[in-house]
Amino acid sequence: MAPLLLQLAVIGAALAAVALILISFVAFITATEMPHLHRHEDEKFFLNARVQREALPSIRDSPTKQLSVVVPSYNEEKRCKPYSIFLKQDPTFTYEVIVVDDGSKDETSKVAFKYCQKYGSDKVRVITLVKNRGKGGAIRMGVFSSRGEKILMADADGATKFPDIEKLEKGLNDLQPWPDQMAIACGSRAHLEKQSIAQRSYFRTLLMYGFHFLVWFLCVKGIRDTQCGFKLLTREAASRTFSSLHIERWAFDVELLYIAQFFKIPIAEIAVNWTEIEGSKLVPFWSWLQMGKDLLLIRLRYLTGAWRLEQTRKVN
Repeated sequence: MAPLLLQLAVIGAALAAVALILISFVAFITATEMPHLHRHEDEKFFLNARVQREALPSIRDSPTKQLSVVVPSYNEEKRCKPYSIFLKQDPTFTYEVIVVDDGSKDETSKVAFKYCQKYGSDKVRVITLVKNRGKGGAIRMGVFSSRGEKILMADADGATKFPDIEKLEKGLNDLQPWPDQMAIACGSRAHLEKQSIAQRSYFRTLLMYGFHFLVWFLCVKGIRDTQCGFKLLTREAASRTFSSLHIERWAFDVELLYIAQFFKIPIAEIAVNWTEIEGSKLVPFWSWLQMGKDLLLIRLRYLTGAWRLEQTRKVN
């Protein structure tokens, strides 16, 4: 009996090794060599408050604002928030809100543009993407068009309250001195985990723990909540990480932090307030499955050299 079990174990290990080799090969040959940074001609401009086209700036330009808030939005006409009124009212504090309409099928751009007309295009800008890229792709387009010394990622539903930006700013400052002016502060909901588990089904809780294990095992160590959409980056850190980003959909946060850890960019995880907002685009089973696949591809493609991280990366 023992020899049979040993043979079965050897066969199982061999099959697992063959499967891993095949998956790695597929991951390698299907990988794009570098991030796709193409910007459609219409995506190089925004409409100012007078409904005139103006060329968007580049993250390669010197910053002219203290803060840029990038808000990815897909079919958010009913949940779009007037973000500018939540920001600091100190007249010496300069900021901009960049709403990136990720190829919405509703009136998201029109609703957001009303805020541009109300507050002025120096404070609120709307970038309308020609086609849907995914949350990561939308944020990247906003980051590349930003003017801020610091760049905040924030979800359109307002699930995380804007006053918490002060917590992220403190977390960012506590990381000083920043190597090459790069640092990241990640909002975290990990402290709310017990409460969220009590409200979730066993199946969703199992999916959550499985995803957290895969994140830790394959990609990112030391960050309990990689998926919170509230992150503050220095301009240099945003340029370095988003210039190397491949994943454009739900798991982009994980690759972003994987890249940051590769470049030894200091990261602070900061507890923030968070409220569940109806209308989430995340479909529990299929979205988690997609993210699990992306996590495996991230690890294998960097491991096999299909994706490489360069010290400098040109932004189109």
